[in-house]
Parts: sequence; structure tokens; C-alpha cells
Amino acid sequence: MKKNLFKKAVALASAALMTLSLAGCGNTASSTNEIKVAVIKQLDHASLDEIANAITAELDVLAETNGVTITYTVYSGQNDQSTLKQISDQAVADGCDVIIPIATMAAQVAATSTSAFKTPVVYAAISDPEGAGLTGIENVTGTSDMLDTATIIDMIFAADNDASKIGLLYSLSEANSALPIEEAKALIEEKGASYVEYTASTNDEVVAAVSSLIAEGVDAIFTPTDNVIMAAELAIYEELANAGIPHYTGADSFVRNGGFTTCGVNYTALGTKTADLAYQAVTQGMNDMNDYYTMEGGIVTVNTETAKALGIDYSVFSSFGEIVEVTTSED
Repeated sequence: MKKNLFKKAVALASAALMTLSLAGCGNTASSTNEIKVAVIKQLDHASLDEIANAITAELDVLAETNGVTITYTVYSGQNDQSTLKQISDQAVADGCDVIIPIATMAAQVAATSTSAFKTPVVYAAISDPEGAGLTGIENVTGTSDMLDTATIIDMIFAADNDASKIGLLYSLSEANSALPIEEAKALIEEKGASYVEYTASTNDEVVAAVSSLIAEGVDAIFTPTDNVIMAAELAIYEELANAGIPHYTGADSFVRNGGFTTCGVNYTALGTKTADLAYQAVTQGMNDMNDYYTMEGGIVTVNTETAKALGIDYSVFSSFGEIVEVTTSED
């Protein structure tokens, strides 16, 4: 007879709540009939929330389908490394069977916390696992949303053949950004255009960087899957649209928060795949698992409101992949 699913999803709102133990990870020994999971978001924003929701939804399905009990708790590290470490260390201490960190810093911290205990770590949405130092670790695997930078740069010039100066906006603290930014520089130069780059580490710095890019007279701005810039998108999209500058981004969460467009992966599918891998890691072991699994992209997400404000006919992107239309929300 199948066991009933018991689940508990909790969003950690601040570091102060770290005095609480993981509600979904008890101290009792578990078996494959009772699996305890910690889902750790690096911070709260649309993409990471979408991934976390897809993970927990799939864990529910896996529990029902396989007749097991899966308990899980969802935490947010608030983009703070020390908070992430407290959460990861507590997950290990409380005997979680698997930790699912979402985004690069969360995954790096979880890998460190589990190094002595070999608790399985199955991360989600790491754009450059090798560059982040997350390959070749026996208890670590996960899903990659590796960005097709060349496609997005091609989209910039498809929409504006006369583009001559491209802005690069990113955070130095985001490992996800390093490789695509270097790729973008080379690709822009190959197009015969120039680039100007600005970095930021806080919302206020992002806003200031955008003002500088507008003053520089850039024709478009490219940002990879950078969580710092994503968290500030709602604060910058109107200024960019009013200035006539399209923001090409690394994830659809930017676009849903007012950015112009992206070409990338489906984050719900990525979350589902991550949960499946986590279940496999617990029930079958990790010996036959890959270092990481790259998700297929090719989805062009366009904010129709922003496109209208910019006066850009986005049908020009039809050759780059399936076009998904969205409008601005604050989710």
C-alpha cells in the first residue's frame, strides 16, 4: 500500500530565521521510502522561484508515483554567502538525503558543506558548472542552463543592423556571468561593433550603471544569467524603454520583469529535470550520473509591452526559435 505524501514548503525570509532547524529534514535516519530534501534558492526572484516551484511540484509527483514519502523545505539564502552556509550546514546536520541548491553561489556553498559527508547535491541552473568548480565532485551533479551567447548577440544585430555600440551589464560576483561576457566581447568585435561594460553589485549600483550606459549612447544592452541584475530589472526596464534601448538578457525572468527579450531554456522543465535527478541520486546512487546535464534551449521570450515601447518588430526573431510572448509582471 502506498504511503501518503507529506510535504512542507517554507520560504526563509531572513537570516534571523536560521535559528530554526530544517522543518523538512529531521534527525532520524531515512530510507528510500522516506526521503528528506532541502531546496535552497540563492535568493528570491522570478527565475529561481519558478525553478523551485517546478522542483517541489515534481517531488510531489514522484512521491505519489513511487509510493514514497518525500518531505522538503524551500529556503532562500537572500544572496548572502554566510546565510547559505548556515542553511547548507544545517541540512547536512539534520540528515537530509539530498540538497538541491538553485544558482551558482548556493551550489558552491552546498558542495563545500557536504564535502566531508558526501550528501548528494543536485543543483539547478548553473550556466558554467566547470567554471564554477562544480565538476569532478563525486557527490555533486545537476542541471545547466548554459547560455547560447552567440544566438543572443545575433538577435541584437538582427533587430538593428546598424547597432555600433553594445552595453554589457553584469555583476562581478556572479560566476554565471564571466564566460558569456567574454564570449559577448569577442562576438561583438566580430560584428565590427564596440562594447562598453558596467558592473554592479546592488540594486542602486545597477540603476546607476544603467544611467551611465544610457549616457554612453549604447544601442542595446546584453546581460547574461546574472542574478544581481535580474533582481533589479523592475527598477530599470522603464528607463531603458524610454531611452529606446533594448535589454537582451540571459533568462525569461528578466523579460517577465520588463526586459526586452532572451533566448534560453524553459525553467519549469529545468526544475522538473532537477527533481528527477535528485530522486535518482537518492534511490539509485550517483555512480552512473553525469557531472551535469545541459538543458535544451531555443525558446525566444519577448515582452510585448517593452517591444511596443521600443518600436521593435520582434517577428525578426522567428528564425531563432519558438517565440513566447509575455507581459510585465512583478512575480
